[in-house]
Amino acid sequence: MSYLKSKYRMHFPKCRQLYNKLWKLLIDKGMKKKDLRLATGMTTTALAKLGKNEHVSTAILAKICKALDCDLCDIVALVRDKEDSHD
Repeated sequence: MSYLKSKYRMHFPKCRQLYNKLWKLLIDKGMKKKDLRLATGMTTTALAKLGKNEHVSTAILAKICKALDCDLCDIVALVRDKEDSHD
């Protein structure tokens, strides 16, 4: 079984998420981070993770999109890590 796993293992490039688009959208809408937190009901911990470009659940991202009336691509960008850029 391990042969099949290694033979058919797909290579997915390592990516990280950036939320710079979210902060720009908040500025454009005249909102503060606290306003976003209250509008979505997210915790301060989740907001801090967004500020550090760390992983948050898709449920939180969906709440943000609903509150801001936007799509996921309007608030997050995926950037390929440098070691995978040669693929």
